[in-house]
Amino acid sequence: MKAELCEKILDFGADICGFSSLQRFAGAPKGFHPSDIFPDCKSVIAFGIALPKGILIADSQLIYAYFNSFTGSQVDQIAFQSAAFLEKTYHGTGVPLPSDGPYDDWDEEKMEGRGLLSMKHAAYLCGIGTLGKSTLLLNSEYGNRLVIGAVLTDLQIESDELDAEICLEHCDLCIRSCPVGAISDSGVRQKPCRMNSYGKNKRGFDTVSCNQCRTICPMRFGSS
Repeated sequence: MKAELCEKILDFGADICGFSSLQRFAGAPKGFHPSDIFPDCKSVIAFGIALPKGILIADSQLIYAYFNSFTGSQVDQIAFQSAAFLEKTYHGTGVPLPSDGPYDDWDEEKMEGRGLLSMKHAAYLCGIGTLGKSTLLLNSEYGNRLVIGAVLTDLQIESDELDAEICLEHCDLCIRSCPVGAISDSGVRQKPCRMNSYGKNKRGFDTVSCNQCRTICPMRFGSS
């Protein structure tokens, strides 16, 4: 079942997928645990689509903003298809999760929000990456370019091994290069990051004016 399900998720368009038992999520914050969303959850499936390298290389606020959002929609479609497939094929229950919004948790003053489930932590626990100092997910093949989706299920699926760490031990380029000092050893302050990064052009199209932590990372394209 596991191999067939992974193959199907890749057929749907994912570049990578992994699996985790519920036990690995023991440290998830209250309200953001898989079982808070789906009480019968036994396993979590995480997968990702990698942004093309050119999106990080191109000098355009519009291209990155548009295709990062576009890829999120593709990831959500794969989550929906995967949940439907496992229900039809294995007669379990599949709960697709949005890769980003919508979500309820929001602190207006701090401009801090949490998705229904942390996608990057789900990806880490499912063995498809580790977290860098910028808290971006790092994968040996796809670097920090993965857009992550997830499905919760009541099927019991064996966990994959955790991924190997590729963040360079003594590298702090993302911390030193952040133009608003939002990144530190203790994490990322969302308010200065959001205020500096997201906007709209004169026509009203979304722009991303800063993704420095992503583009400056030596592991942005992977370790191989």
